Amino acid sequence: QVQLVESGGGSVQPGGSLRLSCAVSGSTFDVFAVGWYRKAPGTHCEPFAGITARGTTTYVDSVKDRFTIPRDNAKNTAYLQMNRLQPKDTAVYYCNRLFATADDSWGQGTQVTVSS
Repeated sequence: QVQLVESGGGSVQPGGSLRLSCAVSGSTFDVFAVGWYRKAPGTHCEPFAGITARGTTTYVDSVKDRFTIPRDNAKNTAYLQMNRLQPKDTAVYYCNRLFATADDSWGQGTQVTVSS
């Protein structure tokens, strides 16, 4: 069973940066496509970025040019580098396989709060 542990969240002022980590175990990471998801208050959990096993990335428009999602296969870890954070980025952030559903096993997520 895949286990996912997100870390690195916190509080930051608008315009600031954070880097989240996603440690993956229980799967062959170098063939594991990673999706990043977030759940803002009062909304559903939504995907916003993904990276294939080969490193091809995709982003929704709202985070494109601000967020990047590198991966380190040697460390079984994916990262979410968030720059120029905005209050609308406030959410609990999760990682999982690409196209994960509610039936997948999820980690606890990590809270990101952007506020002045």
